[in-house]
Amino acid sequence: QLKLVESGGGLVQPGGSLRLSCAASGVTLDVYAIAWFRQAPGKEREGVSCINRRGSTYYADPVKGRFTISRDNAKNTVYLQMNSLKPEDTAVYYCAAAPWCYVSEPGRFAYWGQGTQVTVSS
Repeated sequence: QLKLVESGGGLVQPGGSLRLSCAASGVTLDVYAIAWFRQAPGKEREGVSCINRRGSTYYADPVKGRFTISRDNAKNTVYLQMNSLKPEDTAVYYCAAAPWCYVSEPGRFAYWGQGTQVTVSS
């Protein structure tokens, strides 16, 4: 059974950076595509970024050029480097696993972490 645990969230000023981690246990991550979703209060969960089994990446338009997703198979961990953060990036961030990067279909991700809060505020 795959278990995902996010970490790295926190409070940061606009323009700052954070790196989120998604650590896996139970199964090696390299057999899954791993996505990052976020959900702000009163809003639907949205796909932010995804990396597939081959290492190809996807980014939602609002984060292109600011966020970078990567994976370290040796550490069984996926990262989301977030730079030039904006107040509208404030949300709970979740990582999730699926066979492919179905970033527009959160329901197709069978495994989810518990989420980590990111707050961008001065």
